Amino acid sequence: MVDFKSIETFLWVVTLGSFRGAGQRLNTTQPAISQRIAQLEREMGVKLLNRDHRVVSPTPSGRQLMLYAEKLIGLRAEMMAEVGDRSAMRGVLRLGVAETIVHTWLSRLIKSVNTAYPNLSLEIEVDITPNLTARLLGQEIELALLLGPLPASSVRNRVLCDYPIGFLASPSLGLPAHLLTVKDLAKFPIITFPRKTQPYETVRSLFNQPDLPPIRLHASASLATVIHMAVEGLGIAVIPTAIVENELANGQLQLLSTDLKIPPLTFSASWLESPDTLAIERVANLAAKIAQGSPAVAEPSIVDAPRRARH
Repeated sequence: MVDFKSIETFLWVVTLGSFRGAGQRLNTTQPAISQRIAQLEREMGVKLLNRDHRVVSPTPSGRQLMLYAEKLIGLRAEMMAEVGDRSAMRGVLRLGVAETIVHTWLSRLIKSVNTAYPNLSLEIEVDITPNLTARLLGQEIELALLLGPLPASSVRNRVLCDYPIGFLASPSLGLPAHLLTVKDLAKFPIITFPRKTQPYETVRSLFNQPDLPPIRLHASASLATVIHMAVEGLGIAVIPTAIVENELANGQLQLLSTDLKIPPLTFSASWLESPDTLAIERVANLAAKIAQGSPAVAEPSIVDAPRRARH
């Protein structure tokens, strides 16, 4: 008799294109995956996969089975969402996070996940968006909270929030309160996000002008380091103002008035299309509620939002 485990295994093999990838995703060995597929083919009485190339692909019968398998797995996920106990959600979710979110509302998200899904563990990696994107596409993480949305056709996105960028400096630099021009700012070192990131390129282009002195641009992958350097008066930080609310409140930093316009940073929750994304989508829903300022409570209206909505 065909069981869900065999069907789920078949879906992951086709989705990931390999027995090895499916084994990693299902926390089992490659031989175990091969045995499940062989058993499924015996029970169905047809060949379901082509194994002639490095990438496994479905046969015509396999493609037909995929249509039914996706419906079955989707219905199972729907059933768990509507009927199942939240505590039944278990396992490990590999989460990649941009550091701006670490400095704003990540701790609230973790508390909400712990409350809503006490048996779901988070493995959290903090990195810059280009690296998180590569890791998501390489299936090293399952959910990424990063600068987005990502344009890849295999990725689903949910917009989380926008963060305005500000020019911030220590009062010790003695910068005036009136409107500052790019020439005024260019007299000081500029401290911002690391190379290969969107904000870094935006800042570099603002100051990379022939009528300005050569830019002194300090880049760091650690926003905590950027903030510390700015507080110490080592330059002007160009970062989201939301991450330095305390420093602004206690007078360690001041928000400068400038004639420069930098687009806000838009963050999204992004994940790969796959047969079963229930846990991923529920955590993404929680992240969206928290990022948009709603109370992070574990109510059904939050965790059971429509799972197929796209943004």
